Amino acid sequence: MTFKHLPAILFVSVCLIWGTTWFAMEVAVQTIPPIFATGLRFFIAAPLLVILAKHFKQPLLFPKRKRHWMFIVAIFYFAIPFTLMIFGEQYISSGLASIIFANMPIAVMVTSSLFLGLRLRKLQMFGLFIAVLSLILILATEMSLGGEDYLLGFVALGGAVAIHAVMYVCVEKYCKGISVLSYNALPSFIASVMLFVTSLVVEQPDVNQFSMTSMTAVIYLGLFASVGGIVAYFKLGQVSTPFTASICFLFFPLIALSISTWIAGSSFSSVSLALLVPLLGGIFVTKAEPELWARFRLHPKVSKPVLCDRCLKELNV
Repeated sequence: MTFKHLPAILFVSVCLIWGTTWFAMEVAVQTIPPIFATGLRFFIAAPLLVILAKHFKQPLLFPKRKRHWMFIVAIFYFAIPFTLMIFGEQYISSGLASIIFANMPIAVMVTSSLFLGLRLRKLQMFGLFIAVLSLILILATEMSLGGEDYLLGFVALGGAVAIHAVMYVCVEKYCKGISVLSYNALPSFIASVMLFVTSLVVEQPDVNQFSMTSMTAVIYLGLFASVGGIVAYFKLGQVSTPFTASICFLFFPLIALSISTWIAGSSFSSVSLALLVPLLGGIFVTKAEPELWARFRLHPKVSKPVLCDRCLKELNV
């Protein structure tokens, strides 16, 4: 494997991992309560992340003045939003859940504009409008087909996206410079402990009811989604542009939707499928870098000025 192929391999890996993650969550929650399943996921992932942090000589603790942020990240980045994701998949299909979460770049851009002073270009605002409108129409269409339970799933997934977007702003403002492994290792372990305690009180899980299929799905989430997906995505951001990395948000919903339709047998209306085109197109337009559009601009050919004979003589040409 040569270095020039590494970005492509990482890109495909991220899309496949993220695309299959949603189906794994749907399978996991069939027999395992959502809070316990999320806690077990991070309990599996945390030791591997600690080992990776040690291997790459990354600190496990946040800087002293920012150490309290480890608990904030554990609660509001890991525990609550990931539980909302898997909870929502009890009511909506994994394909639809991935489509909702694909709007994460839009949510991050909006919160960055509100709290970090990010200025949006007119083209970005247009793409944002198209993407949001398409998502609203998809949700309205699917809710009319799925009934009232769908609304609970939408709210749970939407809440997860909103919390993650706000956490992105907080991290950019208060925790910038903390390595990816430091950000994930101990906070994910803290989140797992909190979730286990909460599950024992709220859900009172019965381990005897857990199926082998659901347990396998949780192990997959812990090993591949929470470790492999994180490492691959941020490595992709290092060896390519942030825009290239963000394009994963356009492809993993298509993979998740295909799995949900073909394997799980979940139905998705033709109207919603058609609306995927403006939705993903709007996300693309919003995230595209100005340099990309500059390539498509038509530059008028500048004609060489013609000088009269008198001017040529005066210039000694």
